[in-house]
Amino acid sequence: MKTLLVKYTPREERSSSKKLLDIFRNEIKNSEIEILDLCVDVPDMFNVESINAYIRRNYLQEELLLEQKVTLAKMDRMTQQMKSADIVVVAFPMHNFSMPASVKAWFDSVMLKGQTWNNVGGKYFGLMEGKKALIIISSGGFYTKEPMMYWEHAMSLAKIEFQFMGFSDVRGILAEGMNADDEIKTTNMQKSMDEIKIITQDWFRK
Repeated sequence: MKTLLVKYTPREERSSSKKLLDIFRNEIKNSEIEILDLCVDVPDMFNVESINAYIRRNYLQEELLLEQKVTLAKMDRMTQQMKSADIVVVAFPMHNFSMPASVKAWFDSVMLKGQTWNNVGGKYFGLMEGKKALIIISSGGFYTKEPMMYWEHAMSLAKIEFQFMGFSDVRGILAEGMNADDEIKTTNMQKSMDEIKIITQDWFRK
């Protein structure tokens, strides 16, 4: 079994997302672990050259020139890295009600037609069946109930991305209220840690 940990935690030891990811990593049993740090290995964003190369190769089935292949090289590497994992864990803080740009760029990099999803006869379907995904997010505010629940576009989007790719088991942990008083923050962090331990027992200790 292989587990891929994808993290964007620029505050490092001060990051609540990192603390939760560390709990998950420490609970893992009997699995090869690979780490992708999006603060260091920053995903490419689609530009004029890469989007044209992607469409030519993945939609039009055309052979690419060497320089066109180079423009897609990092996206292809990250896609193969994700495809090689049985379990994918993505950890990051909520930024302005959604995911940080590097995390969205990673999703854009690995959601490639014909590799992680496909479309045949107008029907869309994922190709990652049998894989599991966990999204770990920390937020300063509260987004699971009124009045802010409609402002949340991080967990909801990440779940849709994995589901679209066909992941069979997609779960999410949102540690909210990290800017609240210490009692609330401690309570919510402990709740998230307990949820992580339950998931690791389910995924790694059967």
